[in-house]
Amino acid sequence: MISASRAADLKQVAKELAAARTSGVLMDDLGGTLRVLSMAEAYYVHREMVQREGPDSGAGYLGPVGGWKVGAPTADATPAFAPMPLRWINRSATKPGEMAVIERHRYRAVEAEIAFYVGVSLPPRGTNYSREEIVAAMASCHPAIELLEAAFPDPDAVEKFSQVADLQSNGGFVPGPKVDGWQQIDFAKEGVQVIVDGAVEVERVASNSAGTDLLRLVEWLVNVGSVGYGGVKAGDWITTGSWTGKTQCALGAVVEVRFSTAGSVKMKFASA
Repeated sequence: MISASRAADLKQVAKELAAARTSGVLMDDLGGTLRVLSMAEAYYVHREMVQREGPDSGAGYLGPVGGWKVGAPTADATPAFAPMPLRWINRSATKPGEMAVIERHRYRAVEAEIAFYVGVSLPPRGTNYSREEIVAAMASCHPAIELLEAAFPDPDAVEKFSQVADLQSNGGFVPGPKVDGWQQIDFAKEGVQVIVDGAVEVERVASNSAGTDLLRLVEWLVNVGSVGYGGVKAGDWITTGSWTGKTQCALGAVVEVRFSTAGSVKMKFASA
């Protein structure tokens, strides 16, 4: 339980993180009473940074939720998640051959991921949703690029819960075309490449740190993580963790993520 006085501190954290993200005036770290001390406190900050439904709606400094990132450090670990602001979700790269152009990014780190598009809302209820119900609610599966940004010059140099509170460094999301027959993909054999300006920078197989049962992450998000937001909603994206770690790119770089079975997605960072 977070006390009223502590909640006031965390609301200020949310305000300052959101301001750093939108203004580009970065913070060294969070300190003093603004230091985030736990996952529970980091999740509280998340809810204040984005708009949500209900009588205890957050301030919504970054606007409404458009999706979710969920992952885990190992195949057995409890997942962690963060909301993805709708304003940072690119919806143009949805057809073969199309390329999203990302206009404003400072950190310019990318990760290769597999994402799901929610077709049917799954609000909280008394019993958990089964895997079968969750799969049925997913309208489609997509290759994706998550863009990493931060309120800090180097997110790896700050305290753990500072980075987590900062929406786990989410700064954008680019989905590729939907993958037909995704339910038959054996993700334990799936390969992936990150290609930057025509050169393969990363090449791996079955390399998601959370393991290759991606639906485990989606189940946890639906039944646990998103409950405080009213659940996942039709039109949300769910991206399920990095297969490649982060790759930092130069201004003007063209980035392609290419999965062996699950398709590809391409984007470009603007040159200025």
